[in-house]
Amino acid sequence: MKNRMPRLFVETIVKKALKSIKHSPERGIRNLIDFALQFSDGRFQRDFFTVAQTMLRNENSAYYNLIRDAITYADTEKLYTFGINVGYNSCTVGAKRIRENEKVLGCNIPWTICVEMDSKLFEKNQQKYDDLIFEGESLGIYTWMFFVPDQPGKTFSLIKKHPDSAFCVFCDPKDITLRFLEEATTLNNLMVVIRYDDNITDVCAELRANKMLYSIWYEYGQKNTEIIINGDLFDSVQEFSPIFSVLIPEKNCLREVRQVIYSTVKQIRLDQSYSTIAWDLQGDNCLVDTIISEDACFVYFNKKGNLCDYEKTFENGHHNLFRSSITDILLNTCTKQKVN
Repeated sequence: MKNRMPRLFVETIVKKALKSIKHSPERGIRNLIDFALQFSDGRFQRDFFTVAQTMLRNENSAYYNLIRDAITYADTEKLYTFGINVGYNSCTVGAKRIRENEKVLGCNIPWTICVEMDSKLFEKNQQKYDDLIFEGESLGIYTWMFFVPDQPGKTFSLIKKHPDSAFCVFCDPKDITLRFLEEATTLNNLMVVIRYDDNITDVCAELRANKMLYSIWYEYGQKNTEIIINGDLFDSVQEFSPIFSVLIPEKNCLREVRQVIYSTVKQIRLDQSYSTIAWDLQGDNCLVDTIISEDACFVYFNKKGNLCDYEKTFENGHHNLFRSSITDILLNTCTKQKVN
């Protein structure tokens, strides 16, 4: 694209901006967004940076506290690498590649893929996961969300092999061991996302001490929506200074409940009252996808490799990542309704 900033230029500007933000978060982040908006050549980039620019005109925005905190504790190389992989590789170059491939293939391609992993079966299927990421990158997918309920450190060898992608690894506080931290600190393209529970205080302190990027996730269902709607959850979570507070619905959570929660999340972001970014896993992943290529496409594979969502699971070989390529799966299940 003729207006696109060359990667080397982008890297230089981002590194310079990170130094500036350390001295003056408010001015530094506004200057970075103004610059990005000036050179944005796609609808997604323009829309995103325009909204960010408008929000940060609010001098009382709690997001300035978030930015100031992250730039203070987090390793600069991790901020830079993860930011480049999401902002440039995924949402700029990757977004363009996604649109081009959608036109050729006639199917939707998600900007991110969620994968649930069973640590006991990981070694058996590691090559399949590796193939998935290589193929996904060729399609334009550079952001990955792994859900690993036990021994999440097993995924690190996979993450290391794909330095151009950004990985969010969702796990439990009990899994943040010394060995986990030793290995995780070597990965600049990783964000650890910890389940919110009573043991999170010490875990977040350890992640901060190791200068790692981290967020928090919270599972909700019909019985615990009030704590989200009235803001108590975000008020409590922000004490641990996570970059994102990710909301994930329980399996079989009613669509009506998910819609109410997503409306709440969007309003909370607009209010800018909490120093953490509220993110609804399904709603916001679909929102980004819609901006990139009009049709929303949410792709989640369970630990058996089956494609699924919060209402159904596909259990034949045409929808299983261990039996079919991601391209074939998308061709079988995500037909493009609107072609750009």
